[in-house]
Amino acid sequence: MESNSSSSSSAPLHKSRVRVHTISPTRSLLLFFFLFFCINFTTTASNSITQSSDSETLYSKHCNDVVPKSDTDPTRWFVTNLSIQDIGFRNGYFTGGDQLFKQNLKTSEVDDLKALSFVPSDVGKTLTEGVFKVRATLHLRDYSIFHNSTRRNLRLVYFKGPRSHFRKGLLNFRLDGYYSESSKKLCMVGNGGSGNLRPLSVVLKLNYPRSSSIYDSLITGTLESLSDKHDRDYFEPLLMLGLYQSSSYEYKLAGKDSENGCLRGDDRGENLDVGKSKRGLCMLLGKLHESFELEYGSDCGSVNCNPLGGNAGYVSSFVYYGTRCADGRKMQMLLGFPNSSYYGIKFPFDPHTTFITEGAWDEKENRLCAVACRILNFTESLTYAFVGDCSTKFSLRLPTKLSLWNRSTVVGEMWSIKEVNDSGYFAKIGFHTLSGWLMKLLDFKYEYSENDDMRKTCAEKKAGRGKGKIYPDEFSVDMKFGMTVRNSKGQQASGYSSPLFVEDERVYGRRFWDKLPQTESSMQLNQSHTHSSPMNVSYKLFFISDFGFRHDVFPSKAELSAEGIYDRDYGNLCMIGCRHVPVKNKTLIKQDMLDCAIKIIVQFSPLDTKDGQNVKGTIESTRGKLDPLYFEPIEFSSNSIYTSQAAASISRIDFEISMVLISNTLACVFVGLQLLFVKKHPDVLPFVSIVMLIVLSLGYMIPLLVNFEALFVPNKHHSQQDTFLGTGGWLQVNEVVVRVLMMVSLLLQLRLLQLTWSSRQGHGNQKSLRDSERKVLYATLPLYIAGALIVWFVNLRKNAYQRSHRPFQRPHRMAYRVSTLHHLAYQQHSLREDLSSYAGLVLDGFLLPQILFNLFLNSGEKTLACAFYLGTTVIRLLPHAYDLYRAQTGTWFLDLSYIYANHKIDFYSTAWNIIIPCGGLLFAAIIFLQQRFGGRFILPKRFRQTSVYEKVPVISNEEL
Repeated sequence: MESNSSSSSSAPLHKSRVRVHTISPTRSLLLFFFLFFCINFTTTASNSITQSSDSETLYSKHCNDVVPKSDTDPTRWFVTNLSIQDIGFRNGYFTGGDQLFKQNLKTSEVDDLKALSFVPSDVGKTLTEGVFKVRATLHLRDYSIFHNSTRRNLRLVYFKGPRSHFRKGLLNFRLDGYYSESSKKLCMVGNGGSGNLRPLSVVLKLNYPRSSSIYDSLITGTLESLSDKHDRDYFEPLLMLGLYQSSSYEYKLAGKDSENGCLRGDDRGENLDVGKSKRGLCMLLGKLHESFELEYGSDCGSVNCNPLGGNAGYVSSFVYYGTRCADGRKMQMLLGFPNSSYYGIKFPFDPHTTFITEGAWDEKENRLCAVACRILNFTESLTYAFVGDCSTKFSLRLPTKLSLWNRSTVVGEMWSIKEVNDSGYFAKIGFHTLSGWLMKLLDFKYEYSENDDMRKTCAEKKAGRGKGKIYPDEFSVDMKFGMTVRNSKGQQASGYSSPLFVEDERVYGRRFWDKLPQTESSMQLNQSHTHSSPMNVSYKLFFISDFGFRHDVFPSKAELSAEGIYDRDYGNLCMIGCRHVPVKNKTLIKQDMLDCAIKIIVQFSPLDTKDGQNVKGTIESTRGKLDPLYFEPIEFSSNSIYTSQAAASISRIDFEISMVLISNTLACVFVGLQLLFVKKHPDVLPFVSIVMLIVLSLGYMIPLLVNFEALFVPNKHHSQQDTFLGTGGWLQVNEVVVRVLMMVSLLLQLRLLQLTWSSRQGHGNQKSLRDSERKVLYATLPLYIAGALIVWFVNLRKNAYQRSHRPFQRPHRMAYRVSTLHHLAYQQHSLREDLSSYAGLVLDGFLLPQILFNLFLNSGEKTLACAFYLGTTVIRLLPHAYDLYRAQTGTWFLDLSYIYANHKIDFYSTAWNIIIPCGGLLFAAIIFLQQRFGGRFILPKRFRQTSVYEKVPVISNEEL
């Protein structure tokens, strides 16, 4: 029995063959996504079926009497003679529905800034002849909510009451319904709204004209709520008016009276023949959307000069919008006369201020002759509105030559053919504009004025300055720049400056990749002009005053035309300028409104400049101080960078992207080497500082948590950066790759932390390890907190100083293009960015907890692999060395484009770039020496030893 028992006990135990079915993580993930897709698809399909059923029920109840419902013909769904253009419209107006918008924000100045558009997406045939099924989206917008602003960029305080059912200024409705070709009626039902608020159920009814002409150009209709009158989502019916855009339009007035309908004798020079242009009239003017300045004649004091009539007062501008063009010469356009609240976002289709115009190009006179009609009978209801009163004539032409006094690419006149005593009569009004679109497409010429005094003055100004340096080429886009304007009080405004012509060559609208066209004149310019020969240039300068900029002479929006000479040897641009004098009396004619006694001096920096301001200049009046048109000198500067600097920045960014990827990859490799090291030497794991591993883990975890959406959602912050750099989505792809590498490093760090923590459980020296770790925590935590408090205090001091010097403070470094003056004049230091930089400093000294742990424990174990602590140190310190190199060799780079050695995630300056690397290398050297000579080798000898018990041999009783 004993032997059997012994043998059985000594025999190996046989494992029971129990098959355990396990699912790999990959298969589990695929199964999860498959189930999620099935559930989501089922839910979506169920919702679609339910919505379709509800839509059919609502249509039968509210629309069947307008256009009877009909089943669709699946075999002929896309075979239809009704196009989307025939029933859709993008220019519309509405009244009513005050409950839909926050009407309490409205003021009398912006009472009618409303717009709507109706955009069909599908049109299909049904089994009933002449009935079509339509799917569409209706867009409603009340611009008064966006444009009502009297706060002057001051901070607003809102009272946050209970959640309201009011919508924002934009509403979208998705609709389904039917259109009848015989009755020209459309009825649709659907729902929509704004944001995450509860959708509104609505019914849309539209009435289309029987024919399509200038007299039959209006679509009328209503939008009604399907909610109960006592429901909070109920709103009063909206009345709508839209511009009919049928493809079967018939011109009624175009070209019929061009013989005697256009004014003659006021051309002041030749006109361009647009009809013979390669691009044609329809491309140039057929879809033109431009704002024109109005010029009132001297007789406006005695007769009405307002085309709108009534007591509307004078209007300063009107908007031209081409809607259709046919046969290369006939056009339909809209003329709008909005008030000062119009911002040019969309054509202001308001029946109070809109003319529907039809005209044709006169090939003999090279001008557009048109007739403009008013929208009538809309005061009580838009339902009965119609087009009539076609007593306004309209003429438009494009002058061949531009000059200092005439910078308009398009000029024209409008007048009334009524009698002076008739209601609605107005005198002739001129208009003009500088259209960038036409400037780029047509061959305009420039005529320079002769000004020898200006040339002498400019020759004295340069006086041998800058000889031998390289300045921007006169044909390059470096001559165009954004600028910051400052008056004598130090107040600022923002603007831009752009050249129009260099000699006879147009440069306006050119991009940096465009080449100068090889025309005969351009070849002559290259041959005849050298660096010692200044060249004629013409410029356009523009700036907008803000609440922080006040000037007695310049209005809130100032535009100057200028011409002069540019000497590339000295980077000096000297010009005379003209401006329109702001006057309250609109009866003055154009010539009396020009002030050309202005001198403009611009000094460009060399292409290799290291200064952030590439352009500096002044605008001065040459009049006497007692002259009413005299103004104090105005200074301006620019932070725009040169194309060569931009190219250098892009090359540097490519290098920095590579450095970031390499650094993060090496970080993963070094942590992996540490894991291999502790796998081979598991006895050293308990002697790794947990505080150090926590610091490293947090260094990867916090950026991932803050920017976790960058893995899946594009970062909006990089929209401006990508626009400047022209890098498209490459930077965003780089961000995702970097985040993935950081996540891998974090997982490896957490694995190392878990192994270290597990190795200490049940260790024979567990108490001393725990005590030493606690001492490290007591030593480092107050140090880290004190550093954070110092950063917070310094941040408060910097912001307080900046606020006290707000009108005169210039940011340390500016972006390529400043979008608002507010950002230019006032840029607070973000506490979050300062704390991020401080966190980078803590990570630079990640070895400090390990040094203290070795010191308190007096450990001499080789706990860290040399590749880990030295490699990680180099990764952390190399950006500082690179920043030193970048600051010394770079011309002028932007903080916005810093990718490697980013100033927002660590402290970077000349001092920090020396202190941090020295400190990091010192910590690495201490770790190396501690692992070789013991944890307390850095202390004096009397503090190195600890009290230990000496082993004494035990003496037995026999030996006694």
